[in-house]
Amino acid sequence: MTSRRKILTILPPLILAACRRHTKRVIAVIPKGRAHLFWQSVHAGAAAAAQETGVEILWNGPPTETDYTIQLQIAETMINRRVDALVLAPIDKKAMVGVVERAARQGIPVVIFDSGIDTDQFVSYVATDNYGAGRMAAERMGEILGGKGKVAMVATQPGSASTMEREAGFEDTIREKFPGIVIVDKRFGMSDYAKSLAVAENMLTAHPDLDGMFASNESSTVGAVQALKGRRSKVKLVGFDWSPTLLEELRSGLVDSLVVQHPFKMGYESVMAAVRKLRGETPPKVNALAPRLITRDNLDHPDVQAQINPDLKKYLKN
Repeated sequence: MTSRRKILTILPPLILAACRRHTKRVIAVIPKGRAHLFWQSVHAGAAAAAQETGVEILWNGPPTETDYTIQLQIAETMINRRVDALVLAPIDKKAMVGVVERAARQGIPVVIFDSGIDTDQFVSYVATDNYGAGRMAAERMGEILGGKGKVAMVATQPGSASTMEREAGFEDTIREKFPGIVIVDKRFGMSDYAKSLAVAENMLTAHPDLDGMFASNESSTVGAVQALKGRRSKVKLVGFDWSPTLLEELRSGLVDSLVVQHPFKMGYESVMAAVRKLRGETPPKVNALAPRLITRDNLDHPDVQAQINPDLKKYLKN
């Protein structure tokens, strides 16, 4: 009777251990939003890494890139269900600190991607070199304006580390290298198409002699395009990110150039960093991805097309 009790006592832990061995690791991936093509490409890259490594990803983000309260709730839910790792693109670099540090205290490794955060309690940070991307945009602006003129900025939103870095890179480079160019206005489109359109129109009205415009993310670029198109303006636009519409306007000449990221690679590398940590490896603390400038001249190059047109259907089957 005693030996039978011992067997019954030992069996449940053995069964539990066996179940764990055959259960997939679960990694929560929380983007800033779901609407933009950028995040769909990130999702596809994350799914590619999951397929390659045999992990399961739980993809969920707020509907818009301004609602950090919903993003906080999603992150809290993922922590409460004890996911194996958390991959997060913080909407706000300060507001998300608490939830990231809570995950770290509970032994859930956190990978930060796309945009920085004001804590070091993460295992890896995967993002575009955003400051360098802003400098790249400024160099292009200086070139197409011949080093002189008036420029306005359709910025994204306060608190978003990635876009703030791009804007800082643009402003610093214009100031340092192109003293003949003056940034006469800067307004936030709040990562919203309609608001970006409105601020772009307001700046065009306030500065009828404007020569150039820089927009620091997809929604701000789309808003700027619509404003310029509606007024048949000749203002030269350097934008950021891409969408099918933006690529059409690049080809038409309404958009001079676009600084683009590699969101598919960002999603892939972020999930791979989490997997490496779960395997007991040490992923790089910072993985900076190089930006690329695309124009009408290089738009059809095979390597550019591969970057801006990933096969989303292959990985996002639902």
